[in-house]
Amino acid sequence: MLFEQLNIIPPILKALKNEHYLTPTPIQERAIPPLLEGKDLLGCAQTGTGKTAAFAIPIMQILYNDKLASKRFDKIQALILTPTRELAAQIGESFYTYGKFLGLRNLVIFGGVSQRPQVDALQRGVDILIATPGRLLDLIEQKFINIHHVKFFVLDEADHMLDMGFIHDVRKIIALLPTKRQTMLFSATMPSEINKLVNTILVDPVKVAVTPVSSTVDIIQQKLYFVNKNNKKTLLIHLFKNKEIASALVFSRTKHGANKITKDLIQAGIIAEAIHGNKSQTARMTALHNFKAKKTRVLVATDIAARGIDIDELSHVINYDLPEVPETYVHRIGRTGRAGLGGIALSFCDNEEKKLLAEIQKLISKNIPIVEEHPWPLVANEPARINHDAPKKPFAPRRRPAARTSSPAKRTRDQ
Repeated sequence: MLFEQLNIIPPILKALKNEHYLTPTPIQERAIPPLLEGKDLLGCAQTGTGKTAAFAIPIMQILYNDKLASKRFDKIQALILTPTRELAAQIGESFYTYGKFLGLRNLVIFGGVSQRPQVDALQRGVDILIATPGRLLDLIEQKFINIHHVKFFVLDEADHMLDMGFIHDVRKIIALLPTKRQTMLFSATMPSEINKLVNTILVDPVKVAVTPVSSTVDIIQQKLYFVNKNNKKTLLIHLFKNKEIASALVFSRTKHGANKITKDLIQAGIIAEAIHGNKSQTARMTALHNFKAKKTRVLVATDIAARGIDIDELSHVINYDLPEVPETYVHRIGRTGRAGLGGIALSFCDNEEKKLLAEIQKLISKNIPIVEEHPWPLVANEPARINHDAPKKPFAPRRRPAARTSSPAKRTRDQ
């Protein structure tokens, strides 16, 4: 099927053609027609399936047709709510790309930066607002935003909203929306809390499930390295000697770990940057821009910061640390299988992570192929790590025990 067969208007088709998008992904093919008919939608889809276009195209098409009839809106018509700054910016780029010939006004707002430019843009007029929950509520409370006239509401990455503790903010925002609206909810997984939310905000929704979270993308080549924790750094640097790893997204479990990995790579002469929650918004966006522009070969990220990263032709994803939640593994490796493209996912596993590996392989119903031949194979009983950089204590001969003249209490402490 081609996009032309989905009853999409010429200005959007022109924008899609400019990006060389001719064939819709499964979720686009199944979601766009009912959304153009005005139906609510529940989409179960992981990242990389093309879900942003699945809701952006119908929203812009309907608004464009309305605009032709009434010329100009004076209120926010569509609200897209998303959990992270990176994902909000990515969605904003998609709306700009697909709607470049429509004349609709899009704005992305999120925290971590000055609100003044966002307020100025709001006062000039906005048709489509992409927002994170915290900044949206702040600007609503300050009377800069009114969402009482929203016709389209999209709740994206609903399960991640739950993980990040945003569910109460989401409920506050929903309470401010008009009852009569078209609602779209997208989530990679459907925990009970999200199911409750679905039942309260969607009306007779069309349900679209694409690429269940338990099934990894088949075109992604997965490999597993068993390696001791203290050899992970050396193995990672060794892998980057392979020039076929053109660009890699490396996942760390912690912010501190991301910084340490980045420092080690830079010391080895590999251009790398880190992206995580402790970085300023400017630093995060700069790092992401450099990576997309191929100025940086390696981007080291935590899971939360990586949400919303959408990079064309990403050759490798490397799990330096295995995730504690098995579904996260699927989300991670999906970064290198975007829009039907292939890729390679490499994972390191030490002794302490074997239980996490078992949970991942149970979820995906397959064993990840093991790379047997590498210079640093896993040792069953890993020796304790020695900090060779620690200052050495001067040698002091062991003293003979004192004569039994101390009190019983003292003897007990000394023993």
